[in-house]
Amino acid sequence: MSITVTNLTKTYGAQKAVNNISFSVNKGEIVGFLGPNGAGKSTTMKIITGYIEADGGTAAVCGETVSSNSLNTKKKIGYLPEANPLYFDMYVREYLEFVAGVHGIQQKKEKIESAIETVKLKLEANKKIGQLSKGYKQRVGIAAALIHDPEVLILDEPTSGLDPNQIIEIREVIKHLGKNKTVLFSSHILQEVEAICDRVIIINRGNIVADDLLSNLQKANVTQQQVNVEFKEQINIDDLQSLPEIISINQMSASHFQLSTNNPELVRKQLLELSLKNNLNIVSLQSESNSLEDIFRNLTSANN
Repeated sequence: MSITVTNLTKTYGAQKAVNNISFSVNKGEIVGFLGPNGAGKSTTMKIITGYIEADGGTAAVCGETVSSNSLNTKKKIGYLPEANPLYFDMYVREYLEFVAGVHGIQQKKEKIESAIETVKLKLEANKKIGQLSKGYKQRVGIAAALIHDPEVLILDEPTSGLDPNQIIEIREVIKHLGKNKTVLFSSHILQEVEAICDRVIIINRGNIVADDLLSNLQKANVTQQQVNVEFKEQINIDDLQSLPEIISINQMSASHFQLSTNNPELVRKQLLELSLKNNLNIVSLQSESNSLEDIFRNLTSANN
């Protein structure tokens, strides 16, 4: 395991920010670490990176315990905190050379150019960091996090404050890096997590409330699903109401319907049978999966 968290606990005064949580992340995984503000995400990430100490439990990186091998584990981690710490008066290459020096990198020039190429910073590399857009500042932070070729990347809100084009660009950078590294990242942009991750961990009030493949969570948290069907012809809604698995019908037009059901596969089969029986043509037929936003709200609402 590249990251192993075991019975981790952290308390601030009367508040238990992290409450005896455990999880692990393997090499080659890109795992979304989600939760509301104050849920314990950033605290957990800071403990894994050795930035703060836990009150109980352990965090290990590549088999080494962070608390007892802090320097060694930090060498294996690339960390982008939520507040990206940059020196705005430094030029991009100058800053990356400084970071490379801190890590004691031998072939600094090659590593700097490789990091610049990876995050697509070449056109902006001769500018001062303070002159860059928010998206390019984030790229500088990611370049600094990976310049020493770490085995593990921990990214806290890497797409925060970016415009849609910048988000897509950073998304592609993370997906590329995840092919050969372990990536744990948090984001409030749930669409990004759906686009990048197969697995998500959700933390709420210091407790892990979900840790599974996104596809499994979508199945497990389903109450009712929607089946959208559109016919070429106008049809009588009574024909649809006769189908036993349909709970409710939202008529979008004379030929387009949204059906609520607990059994979408059976409803799709019944619709095909209905179309054959009545010589109807189905233009489109699809189910809507439970979105990550739905799952997130169900698991982290004030009632939980």
